[in-house]
Parts: sequence; structure tokens; C-alpha cells
Amino acid sequence: MRILLDECAPRPLKRELADYEIRTVVEMGWSGKKNGELLRLMSQEGFTILLTTDQNLRYQQNLQQAGVAVIVLVASSNRLPDLLPLITDTRKVLNTITPGEVIEVGGS
Repeated sequence: MRILLDECAPRPLKRELADYEIRTVVEMGWSGKKNGELLRLMSQEGFTILLTTDQNLRYQQNLQQAGVAVIVLVASSNRLPDLLPLITDTRKVLNTITPGEVIEVGGS
């Protein structure tokens, strides 16, 4: 499993998932790419999961066709302190999510 951390999520979040193979959009040189192009690049490079805070992605893209799973972190903001409490549940989802699936973590 290869995870891509979307550029709308804070890069230090990567440290919380360091035991997974995780890269950021910035590290991959994909900053500023539109979602459709980003999903194509992910697929070409073997990424299977996108970790994002973009709650609209599921409505804008055909994720089933892209073959990529998406975990959407839902918090009061996309700041690191607001997202850190979601890491435990995110880890659980990482073990069960399948390609084309979108799972929201948080938001309660």
C-alpha cells in the first residue's frame, strides 16, 4: 500500500504515519495538479490511497474508475492540531479500505 498525502493536508501529518509508505504531493513534484490529473499520476506511480481533507473530491471525480481509495479527514480545520486526533481511526481504515472506496474519518 502506497499512500499519497494531498497538498491540502499539513505535511507534518506524514510523521504520524511514518510506518506506512507515505509521500506528499509536494515530494512527488505534483503541487498544483488538478484532482483528475493527480489521480492519474497516483495510479501510474502505484499509489493506492489518497489521504486528503478535500470533502468534495468524491463528487468531482470518478474514484471507482481511478482505482484509488480515498480517506477524507474531517475536522474543524485542516491544521495539524485538529487532524492529529483522527490518526488512530485513520490507521484502522487503512487496514480495510478498498480501491474506489471513500471513507470519511472524523466529523462527529
